[in-house]
Amino acid sequence: MNVVINKRLSAIGACLVVVFVTSGCASTTDIRSDYDPDANFGAYNTYNIMESAGPDGGSYQGFFTQYMIAAIETEMESRGYTKAEDPDLWVNFNAILQEKTKVTTSSAAPPMGMGGYYGYRGGYYGAWGGYGYGTETHVSEYTEGTYNIDLVDNKRGQLVWEAVGTGKVSQEKLDNLQQAVMEGVPKFFAKYPFTAGDPNPVVTE
Repeated sequence: MNVVINKRLSAIGACLVVVFVTSGCASTTDIRSDYDPDANFGAYNTYNIMESAGPDGGSYQGFFTQYMIAAIETEMESRGYTKAEDPDLWVNFNAILQEKTKVTTSSAAPPMGMGGYYGYRGGYYGAWGGYGYGTETHVSEYTEGTYNIDLVDNKRGQLVWEAVGTGKVSQEKLDNLQQAVMEGVPKFFAKYPFTAGDPNPVVTE
């Protein structure tokens, strides 16, 4: 049982670390956000974290969930929101892992068929234009992590803001999960354009 739990926590940690910090690969994490233009953000002054928030999905809170709650509280309070039992905004967050397959093709044969399998042509002739010779197919499998932070209007029971991050999972950042969370959560909230009691959005990157 402990082995299963540890594997699950490691997978969750890997997912969220890669979403929060740039991985060792050339690509970076894609973070997108949107908000309900009809919501009255000027009426929101208080917040709280949903009891079921996080990948643990219950009363048990793993280290990741604890780090996330602390980071979110810092971001909300820096924007003027105060914590309340019956808040204007509920905060929810979650993460999932998905196995992905990437298929690419590339040219493998030089002009006139010299080298490799097509070397038997000896350079005396090549194929016609558009002929698909000399291609190689490469198949790679990887794990993709997707992470959400949601703000929900308590009275209406409706989502009013969401930030979604997606990126490849890397084990390299797991050694310091707390630091990754503390550095990553602000990247999501950088796309939240409101402060408590102010209906006017500010321009964000």
